[in-house]
Amino acid sequence: MKREAGFTLIEVLVAVAVLSIALAAMIQTGGHTANQLTYLQDRTLAHWVAMNELTRLQVTRAWPSPGATGGGQAEMGNRLWAWRTMVTQTPDDTVRRVEVEVREVVPHAGRRGNETPLARLSGFLGRP
Repeated sequence: MKREAGFTLIEVLVAVAVLSIALAAMIQTGGHTANQLTYLQDRTLAHWVAMNELTRLQVTRAWPSPGATGGGQAEMGNRLWAWRTMVTQTPDDTVRRVEVEVREVVPHAGRRGNETPLARLSGFLGRP
């Protein structure tokens, strides 16, 4: 009697189970990576908006008083961003510290509203 070589049904089921677990893990990792990529893109755009606003203040040689706050909206990456500035005094009377916070006006689906800024940038203005 000749015995035929091959896999049993149990061996095939175990192999399929291992393969399905591995594929599920790969799909989950791919989804997480896509979410992280979107988040990093949002943070990059928000940082550019903050840099633009701080540069605008430096170029126009603005001299806001300590405690002054301002805000506005800017478009970057075909999306609308809200920025807010806060001015504080420094130990040097000829220098003011400006902090710019940027939030997305309409956040992506699944993300909370404008609670936490996506970018926060500090800079300094010299007296003109």
